[in-house]
Amino acid sequence: MSRLRAVLATGNAGKAAELARLLGVDVRAQAIEVDESAGSYAGNALLKARAASASAAGQIGLGDDSGLEVVALGGEPGLRSARWAGPTDADRNAALLARLQGASDRSAAFVCALAAVLPDGRELVVEGRVDGEIVAAPRGAAGFGYDPLFVPLGQERTVAELDPEEKDALSHRGRASRALVGALQEAGAL
Repeated sequence: MSRLRAVLATGNAGKAAELARLLGVDVRAQAIEVDESAGSYAGNALLKARAASASAAGQIGLGDDSGLEVVALGGEPGLRSARWAGPTDADRNAALLARLQGASDRSAAFVCALAAVLPDGRELVVEGRVDGEIVAAPRGAAGFGYDPLFVPLGQERTVAELDPEEKDALSHRGRASRALVGALQEAGAL
């Protein structure tokens, strides 16, 4: 880890640990209530990063927003992926499979936006995307959310069947993290 410190607007310590690993910086989770009203992943991530920055003087404020977009469902669950069709991952996965019953097009994409607000006030926003398809039944025990249902293009295993290094190389969050590292380097923050 570098000496660079960041605060991620989330109550999810696991997400903070994942971003620390992906970004190579010390990331601390902080539960901050943010009204995700921006209407886009990038906008919501920036709202979270601004809130994190305001709570942690001298540190980078980070925000992330991500979702699953399913073609046959007109892009749902989209921005509401974490709250769509029930309170648990199992509820949401069951609802997704039920809604896709009989659908011939099961193509989908995971999208992630990451935002950083630097101590000097500069704002950086990047996105990562991975296309794939939804399988007929959950597979794999790793990951979270819709990972057991999503197979990235060119793969045969769901995201929940991949080891962490494989997931980082392929995932929307991994791609967004690599883009953010590049943006931080270009800004002279890394």
